[in-house]
Amino acid sequence: MNALKTITVRVLSILLIGVARGYQLLISPVLPQTCRFHPTCSGYAIDAIQLHGPGRGGLLALRRITRCHPWGGQGYDPVPDGDGR
Repeated sequence: MNALKTITVRVLSILLIGVARGYQLLISPVLPQTCRFHPTCSGYAIDAIQLHGPGRGGLLALRRITRCHPWGGQGYDPVPDGDGR
């Protein structure tokens, strides 16, 4: 059962990172630069999923995307480290 969970987590991570990379390569180049943060929201999503896995990393990425609007802040916003800071 543990091996199945490991495989599932790995597959979900690959799929979510693939979606973010696809956005970076195919969609982002044709849109105007709009992300107010560094790293960009898609870069943040990739980093968050690699560091925290698809569950927590995906939630962190979703939270970041919802803050990316004219009244939501701007500037350097790194992925929190492993213990939540």
